[in-house]
Amino acid sequence: MFINHNLHIFLGATVADAAARPLHWVYDPVKLKKYIKNKKDITFISKNKSPFYDIRTGNVSGYNDIGQVMFKTLLETHKNSKILSNFKKNIVKNFGPGSKYWKNLKLRKKYKKIKWKKPMKGPWIHQNILETIKNIKLKKKITGGRKVNESDGFCASLPYYLSDNKITNVKKIIKTVANGRLSEQFALAKLEIIQNALNGVKDPVKFFLIKHSKNKYFKDVTSNLKKVAKDINQPHIATVKKYGKACSYPGTFNGSIHAILTSKNYKTAITKLIKAGGCNCSRANFVGAYFAALKGIKGIPKTWIKKTNPAKNILKYIT
Repeated sequence: MFINHNLHIFLGATVADAAARPLHWVYDPVKLKKYIKNKKDITFISKNKSPFYDIRTGNVSGYNDIGQVMFKTLLETHKNSKILSNFKKNIVKNFGPGSKYWKNLKLRKKYKKIKWKKPMKGPWIHQNILETIKNIKLKKKITGGRKVNESDGFCASLPYYLSDNKITNVKKIIKTVANGRLSEQFALAKLEIIQNALNGVKDPVKFFLIKHSKNKYFKDVTSNLKKVAKDINQPHIATVKKYGKACSYPGTFNGSIHAILTSKNYKTAITKLIKAGGCNCSRANFVGAYFAALKGIKGIPKTWIKKTNPAKNILKYIT
């Protein structure tokens, strides 16, 4: 039986993603204020408010779902040498032809013509995953997407990292879905900061910054960490707007770091990043994993876990 003592960290990412999902990609601050007005709890909103796609509340976005595919791969694969090839097969099965994700590609073209007057029913496949499926079919050695630098690589590598944190192997997983330079660097930085939190380091973010202050590989990461540190006393919503609400690095990383630095616990941090709008799910996966590492499984609200559809399967393997 597959058992991972740190799997609560992946659970933290999963629950956070599901909590934010109904408000995913709401970029208009006026509309967002309207959607959350007079709500004591803005997580797991029962009625979808994402302007682009509509899935059942409790389900996860495409970001976390690539992590679920890796988790499934780990459960099914008994030889480490087979993990990468099985992961690719499962990506095609979950996201490729015949899947709900693939079916919605045609719908996207239709909805684009009417300027997204309403969200399409079903999940949204990300650019990195589209490229990955194409490259798998072409039998390329490195299959990850290159057109965008987003969080798919981090989300795919998180459950794997919790089982095998050897960096050369982790890089292969990241590059399987995201082959951009920034995608790799920021994914590895996130994983290391999460590891620092798990190890009980006093200040996990600052520790990373000091450790890698002269590391050329992490130059983009450390320069952005310094910027965010200067904004620690600024409102979170304004800071996320400043660095960018969208899915791309470094904006999504900076917004996540600000939520981490200005929050004391899991619930506060996730609620805060939802209020900031935009690509909340990309930020939620990192922030949720971080606070789960920092505070343990008890830091994740039990009511939130119960509302998260993939959580039940993860809980089976948490000791």
